[in-house]
Amino acid sequence: MDEINEWCSPAANNRRQDLHYIAILGGRDPVGFIQTYVPCECHQDGWWLDENDPGLRGIDQFLANAEQLGRGLGTRLIRAFVHRLFEDPSITRIQSDPAPANRRAIRCYEKAGFSAIREILTPDGAALLMYCDRPR
Repeated sequence: MDEINEWCSPAANNRRQDLHYIAILGGRDPVGFIQTYVPCECHQDGWWLDENDPGLRGIDQFLANAEQLGRGLGTRLIRAFVHRLFEDPSITRIQSDPAPANRRAIRCYEKAGFSAIREILTPDGAALLMYCDRPR
């Protein structure tokens, strides 16, 4: 939990629109974490310097227990979160940026409606930029 607090505290203590959630399964069991952020508000941290669309949202998440991988929980979590985000009519697109070598994460995003755009270099290293556009 200390690691999560350390990771989230900078965003939680500024004026950005970052939102953080604990994913619960069956109404009682925490299974992971998911967050959303506005990429064009991350410039001061060196992220998404070419992004200026205030309607774009980025997401990051993880499942807490390795034994829960490969059971579809990540896909269900991302689909539900994306659906919820698109309830806001001002959101134009959602992005994610898994590591290019993380085939499991990439496949999970693809099953949730994301498409690979291109490989990019982020402050954390190489990433695969993926987009999910608002359903028509």
